[in-house]
Amino acid sequence: MEAIQIDKWQELAISWGTKAIFAILILIIGHWLAKFIARMVIRAMEKQGVDVTLTRFFRAVIYYVLLVAVVVAAAGSLGVNTGSFLAILGTMGLAIGLALKDSLGNFASGVMLILLRPFKVGDWVTVGGQSGSVEEISMFATVVNTGDNQRIIVPNGMVASDVIVNTNANETRRIDLLIGIGYGADIGEAKAVLNRIISEEERVLADPAPQIAVSDLADSSVNLVVRPWVKPADYWAVRFELTEKIKQRLDAAGISIPFPQRDVHVYRADDAAAAAESVS
Repeated sequence: MEAIQIDKWQELAISWGTKAIFAILILIIGHWLAKFIARMVIRAMEKQGVDVTLTRFFRAVIYYVLLVAVVVAAAGSLGVNTGSFLAILGTMGLAIGLALKDSLGNFASGVMLILLRPFKVGDWVTVGGQSGSVEEISMFATVVNTGDNQRIIVPNGMVASDVIVNTNANETRRIDLLIGIGYGADIGEAKAVLNRIISEEERVLADPAPQIAVSDLADSSVNLVVRPWVKPADYWAVRFELTEKIKQRLDAAGISIPFPQRDVHVYRADDAAAAAESVS
């Protein structure tokens, strides 16, 4: 009797041992295949010039999907009901999805940002109310470095739901300057001075052509708009230098830049009373 039981235990051990070894082999080989396939797909995408963030995303998706398939296959080789196993995974996924609703929303927004690519790493953008250079676009958040070197992490859900301003999206950018001159100044001379300043600046583009024109007859000044075009990388440097040169050249030409003025008329009390009586 004992010999029969020992034989049964031996058969059971051999059977389960064989299944366990087979399952382990499936896991080892499947894991290697998942990494290999993901790596091959990434290399193909990189050769096509696909964005780095997008390739990382697809690598993670491909790898983990294949890994889940390998785990299910290994469980099936052990005699586990894979249908029930998949149902358990689905229930767990639903529970996790409800618990991480906001995080999954950020993840979905991250996928959309990577696929649609409204901006890329290195672009100067305004997203979620924050302006700066894009340092990283991850699945859950976008990292922005501000002009004063602050690191801002903006959730992708906020980025996707807000207006996105991308300064580097186009090859050119226009500088808008508003210059006021006195009413007694010669407009033609002022425009000639401004034209010379613009033509001397090598970073100003010839096409589109710069524009200099009278925009307003304001309370205290005649306002001229100065609108040269530059490359986005040159925007701030050219803007600052032009502003300084315009002030210096207009001063040298004797063209004043007036400050806001208001005429105040003062009347004495007895004069005001006399004026009131004459009216009545």
